[in-house]
Amino acid sequence: MRAALLTVKNLSAWYDSGKMTLSDFSLELMEQEVTGLIGLNGAGKTTFLKVLSGLLPTFRCESVCFCGHPVKFREPDFKLHRYTVFAEDNSFQYFTFREYFSYVFSVYKKELPDIAELELIHGFHFEDYVDILLKDLSTGNRKKAFLITAFALKPRLLFLDEPVNGLDFESTEYLYRRISGYKEYGTVLFSSHILESITLTSDRVFVLEDGQIRQTFEGGQIDAAGIREALRYENDV
Repeated sequence: MRAALLTVKNLSAWYDSGKMTLSDFSLELMEQEVTGLIGLNGAGKTTFLKVLSGLLPTFRCESVCFCGHPVKFREPDFKLHRYTVFAEDNSFQYFTFREYFSYVFSVYKKELPDIAELELIHGFHFEDYVDILLKDLSTGNRKKAFLITAFALKPRLLFLDEPVNGLDFESTEYLYRRISGYKEYGTVLFSSHILESITLTSDRVFVLEDGQIRQTFEGGQIDAAGIREALRYENDV
């Protein structure tokens, strides 16, 4: 049986103190699993990933444990075990991909791979873009730049916020394979409003609504009909 990797207990988060975006939110991520977080727009998916990534200071939480030890989201040692790809990211605009890639590996204190030998570059068809400024890349190629970095880095915790957004069909299919195979290196938590991405890759699915987990699906329970019912809508997800 897999051990718990990250446990978050009774988390509440907000942008406006008069309205909670997440309320008494508890979640446990297991070692070497893929966990999907699905919900309609405004359910709190991105907010939760921002808190986990140390980017939202307006929260309170009863406890956070990583590998069984109490941690804080912004403490340096915990940061070195996580990497987040957000749905939209305009940071490091004046870095080329090669420069950004090198910078990240330096910060995380990991040996820098040879970009020319990196299978991820070819899998995402990114060969022609490694020396272009991030600001000059299309939305899809900018997303690929951060995804390539994430999967090459191999953190224990990989957080992906709407990772399919902006990708073409071929890159989406490749991404699904990379997510499914990531358990060799660590745990993936990814948010999506696209049902296919959840059902094709996840070992567990948390259905998020109004800042709380409404229902959990595991293994053979993960099917489109059941998740649609939990989300209380029947149109395209």
